[in-house]
Amino acid sequence: MKVYLDHNATTPVAPEVFAAMTPYLTNAFGNASSIHQFGREALKAINNARKQVAEFLNCDPKEIVFTSGGTEADNHAVGGVVKAKASKGKHIITSSIEHHAVLNLAKRLEKEDVEVTFLPVSQDGVVNPEDLKKAIRDDTILVSIMMVNNETGVINPIKELAAVAAQRGVLFHTDAVQAAGKIPIDVKDLGVDLLSISAHKFYGPKGVGVLYVKKGAPLRPLLVGGHHENNKRAGTENVPGIVGMGEAARLAKENMQQHNAQISALRDRLEEKIQKAIPYTTIAGGKAPRVSNTTNIGFHFIEGEAILLNLDIKGIGVATGSACTSGTLEPSHVLGAMGISTEVAQGAIRFSFGYGNTEQEVDYVVDALSEIIPKLRNMSPLWDKFQKGELDPNTLGPAGQGCKID
Repeated sequence: MKVYLDHNATTPVAPEVFAAMTPYLTNAFGNASSIHQFGREALKAINNARKQVAEFLNCDPKEIVFTSGGTEADNHAVGGVVKAKASKGKHIITSSIEHHAVLNLAKRLEKEDVEVTFLPVSQDGVVNPEDLKKAIRDDTILVSIMMVNNETGVINPIKELAAVAAQRGVLFHTDAVQAAGKIPIDVKDLGVDLLSISAHKFYGPKGVGVLYVKKGAPLRPLLVGGHHENNKRAGTENVPGIVGMGEAARLAKENMQQHNAQISALRDRLEEKIQKAIPYTTIAGGKAPRVSNTTNIGFHFIEGEAILLNLDIKGIGVATGSACTSGTLEPSHVLGAMGISTEVAQGAIRFSFGYGNTEQEVDYVVDALSEIIPKLRNMSPLWDKFQKGELDPNTLGPAGQGCKID
């Protein structure tokens, strides 16, 4: 059996999305900037997709800027505001749990004389609006806080955070890449100025994303060239990808409620069965508001990479953190920010569901883990010390909510 539980890394392209894209990969191949009929056909398709995404986010189609994905959208938002508002100040605020598309850019900006405040999070992984209120200064030009964390699925109170920024006249950006398709996104209700999403996280194609830019928000273009995307993003548009993203947005809005009910039941089933079958486990952010499809479970005394590889042998695809950091053995910065010790964080596995998963797959995964975890613990020096009474599991540091100690 093959089981894919890494939908936060990427999702399969929905059949309807593939069908919508196909004509623009074959016969309708025109450049949307060309004024002849082939170009006009491509432009019409882009405009339709722009409308679909605008309806998905509840904004004006003119506020939609198509990008190459979530990373570019995040970079464009943060970097573009810093350049556009340089005369007002050089202080920005973000959180300690951001995706590296924001986090690493912030660290680079620090080397360019931009001062960055990294807000802490609670043990559940949530940013406190009161912390933001205290951190804003007269020279603060931007706040960037993610809507949903990619590793834990924890939802931040973006509406409250954006209101704090608005009271001080500070622009607010949110990375909503892991929120799109899982929870409703209404940019007007949220009160954000900029928002990033990526198509391949909600059954669209890879290589295309969107940056919502509220009308009037100052933003310096990241890419310079032609007059594409209302002069906000130069470069020939990825017409098939944009069409696919529009269709994916339409489907997500239509099916979100039904899919959430199905997927949350599977996520809950996995958590309950694992906690009954395997002692010494941690659910990171287990008592915080979370999206329906994500759980991050730490298996104490062992390495997550070893768990991942053993699950892979059994045909099960999971992650040890975000897909963008899967090539490193460093413990998760997200779990560290939540106060979870390095030893516990290194044994964490992220399971992220999609609408194709089943109860039978969940049971197969639990059976596999019930075999793998004891085997790996028997080879672990930490487990050996614990069995001999030489190690108190509480000395490993806070384990977060949902810790099962038997």
